[in-house]
Order: sequence, then structure tokens, then C-alpha cells
Amino acid sequence: MKQIIHIEGMTCNGCRSDVEQQLQGIPAVKTASVSLSEKEGTLEVENYIEIEELQQHLAEKYTISKKSDRIAQELPSDEPSKLQQLKPLFLILFYITTASLLLHKDTWDIKAIMLDFMGLFLIVFSFFKLLDLKGFPVSFSMYDPLARVIPAYGWIYPFIETALGLMFLLRFNTNIAILITLVILSITTGGVVQTLLNKRKIQCACLGTALKLPMTEATFIENAIMIVMGTAMLLL
Repeated sequence: MKQIIHIEGMTCNGCRSDVEQQLQGIPAVKTASVSLSEKEGTLEVENYIEIEELQQHLAEKYTISKKSDRIAQELPSDEPSKLQQLKPLFLILFYITTASLLLHKDTWDIKAIMLDFMGLFLIVFSFFKLLDLKGFPVSFSMYDPLARVIPAYGWIYPFIETALGLMFLLRFNTNIAILITLVILSITTGGVVQTLLNKRKIQCACLGTALKLPMTEATFIENAIMIVMGTAMLLL
């Protein structure tokens, strides 16, 4: 069943991500989705959880109250399909691929195409993360083990992506850039696997918090593309 609650005290996407993470940490809560604009949270639970119990798991600045006395039962969901949710990711990949190919339409240099693809990929993805630099580290730390242990890593991660993207585009120490890319993506992938093994459904932060993407598909598509391409680049 779904339990809907009203939440006061959220002022930004960082607060929203913070509340969502705290609610996700409650053992009786399967999944939690928080809306900043609606000031509400939708929890998937086995049984109704008292408001007082939920409040105990949140910071004092946040206040929970009943959205209504009605608890939503399992009804046909109007949630978008996986394909619809992943549409922004596929569109971005399409435009990056097209741009990389057009830049080398006269030579069709495979290595140059791959370098530009990786550079544009990282630049575009870092842009979306920087749109909400306060909210991204919180969402990222929910599945990246290094960001969880070292919070500052979540804050500088978008800038690392930007720097790596520029290194690919400018052809500056590309082998070093590839190795760094493979290392940080391997760390993230390890965290994703652990999250999935724990059957936690959380938002992917690969495109920041501006777009809500499902963790499983979005993260694996992003990481798989870059890991495979980076490995291929080292072999060329």
C-alpha cells in the first residue's frame, strides 16, 4: 500500500533529497518519493506507519503530518513506463552520438569519434549535475560508496566530469583521462550493484536531480557505455 504524508520545512532540492534519503532508511519503508512543490511524500509500505514514528527518523527542521486519512491501496499505476522514463537519457545519447559523427564525417576516424563522444558525454552529464549542486551530492551518496564515506567527493564529482570531458575534447593526456574515468565509474557501479542487491528503488543521479531516472536502467546504461568505450580506447 501507499501512505501519503505532508512535509513542511523543505526549501530546496537538497532538502527534498535529504528527506527522501532519511525516509528510505526506515526499515518498514520499501520506497519513498518526495515532491518539493507538493510538499508531500509517497511511501510504499507493508502496513501503515504512525506519523510519530516517521517523524523520529527526520531532522527537527522537517515536520510531517497526515496528507489525508486515506491510504492508497494497490491500484493500477499511472507511472510512466520504463521507456518513457528513460526517454531523456536516450535523446541525450542520440544527440551526442550524432554530433560526434558529424564532426568527423569527412574522415570517419573511429578513435577521434570515440574521444569526442566521451568528452561531450561527460560535459553534458556534468552540466545537468551542476544545475542542482546542492541536491546532487545527497542523491549521489545514496548509492556511490565513496561519496557516502567522503561527502566532499559528491560536491566535486561534477567538476571532475567536466575536467575529464575537456581532456578528451582537447586531446590532453587522454590515456590518463580514460583510466580515471574507468576508476570512478567502477566505484559507482559497485555501489549500484549493492543498492540493487538490497532491492532499494532510488533515483539515479547521473543526470543530476533535474530529471528523475530509474536507478537500474539509467545508471547501467551510462556506466556500461563509458566503461566499454574507455576499455576499447585503451586497446586502440
